[in-house]
Parts: sequence; C-alpha cells; structure tokens
Amino acid sequence: MAWPIAEVARMSGVTARTLRHYDEIGVLPPAWTGTNGHRYYEERQLLRLQQILVLRELGLGLAEIGRVLAAQVDELEALRGHHRRLLAERDRLDALAGTVSRTITELEQSRKDGRPVIDINRPENLFEGIRPDQYMKCLRVFPELAVAVEQATAAMSQAEIEAGHRERTAQMIRLAELLAAGEPADGEAVQAEIGTQHRVLTRIRAVTAEEYRAIGRSCVENAPWRAAYESIAPGLAAYQRDAIEAYVRTRLS
Repeated sequence: MAWPIAEVARMSGVTARTLRHYDEIGVLPPAWTGTNGHRYYEERQLLRLQQILVLRELGLGLAEIGRVLAAQVDELEALRGHHRRLLAERDRLDALAGTVSRTITELEQSRKDGRPVIDINRPENLFEGIRPDQYMKCLRVFPELAVAVEQATAAMSQAEIEAGHRERTAQMIRLAELLAAGEPADGEAVQAEIGTQHRVLTRIRAVTAEEYRAIGRSCVENAPWRAAYESIAPGLAAYQRDAIEAYVRTRLS
C-alpha cells in the first residue's frame, strides 16, 4: 500500500513542504513519484520517517540524521538504539524538572527572607538539563523557519552551534536583568536587545512582522519555550513577548 504525500503529512504532522525537503536532501526519498509529480510513500518510508522524527526529538540535526540512517543496517537494532536514547532523554527531562523544582523552592524561600524575588546570578545551575536543541523544538511551530534554521545549523561546526546557544542564553539573561531593574518592555534598552535578536534571526531567513509577533506569543504559549524563560526569572516569558510586540508595533509596522 502507498500513501500520497498529503496523507503522510496528515498522519505524521510533518508538512508536505518539509517532506519534499527531506526528499531533496536525500534523507527520505519517496517510494516512487507518479506521472503527476506527486510523491508516494510505502511502509518502509513511513518507518524511516518515524526514525527521523524520533532522532529530531533527540536533538539531532538533519545532517547527522542522514549519517545515522546511512550507517544503520538492522532496523530492529536501530530502533533499540533509539529506545535507549529516548530513555536517556527521559532522564534528562527528570533532571530539568528537578532544576526547576529547586528554583521554585529558592524563590519561595527568598520571598520569606525578604531577598529579591528575581535571582539570575547562577545561570549555569538554572540551565542544568537544557540543551541547544530545545531552541529547535520551539521553532517547529514555524515549519519554514525551522527548515531554514536547520539548514543553517547543518553547515556549522559543533563549536559554532554551542556558541550560538550560549549567546541565546546570554540574551535571555540580559533581558532578565532589565526585567529585574524595572525597565519597561517598550523601553529603549529592551528594544535594543530585541533588535539584536531580530537581526540574528533575519540573517537566516526573512521574517514577516506577523511571524515575529507569533514568535513572541510562543514565548508564553509554547510550554518548552516558556519553561526555558521562566527557569531564568519569573515573568521573563511574558516580558519577552511584550518586548517583541512593542518592537513589531514601532519598528516593523
């Protein structure tokens, strides 16, 4: 039995555009292409797509996924390996939950002691369990942008990828410091930070005003993204959203 690309997109939650991109880079060629140019997928391709999605959830980029799939010989053994990695990911999330739990305890204690509620002095502890691929997970609600970011990331070295993650972390810390200082989201210092973020993003792909506004809303509405912000400082997710909204209204409209 074969399924057309539209049906595979519906079943898997992967857009047809992304499936075509997977074909173009050789990660997931269809079983065959009809005379009408439409791609069709059989069971073997669906199993391969499942592996791709699992590996993406584990944080692998498309280039690395291609190497993993090219190297594997036995599908059953490959699935066992994916299962082991999923268990390791579960343990990582448990560690992250523990980090957030400790942060909650520390914030509750700080309120009792009369110390400042926003404590952003130990980001290395707050970020325990958070990996660079969390950024990509959050971007998947913007498929075209996610594909562009993945393509750009595939051309980077591991050191460059880690440097980018550290810079994103530093941006979040700087915003938290402005929040703690009482700077309004539409203030000059905050808008300068948002402008830097916007320029970095548009170097990868042009982003419309509405897309950027939607990215801002996702800081609050997307659970993993919100958790990353809130692990730094309470209220930071909404602060980032409001700052982006102000930037779109005053600079991009």
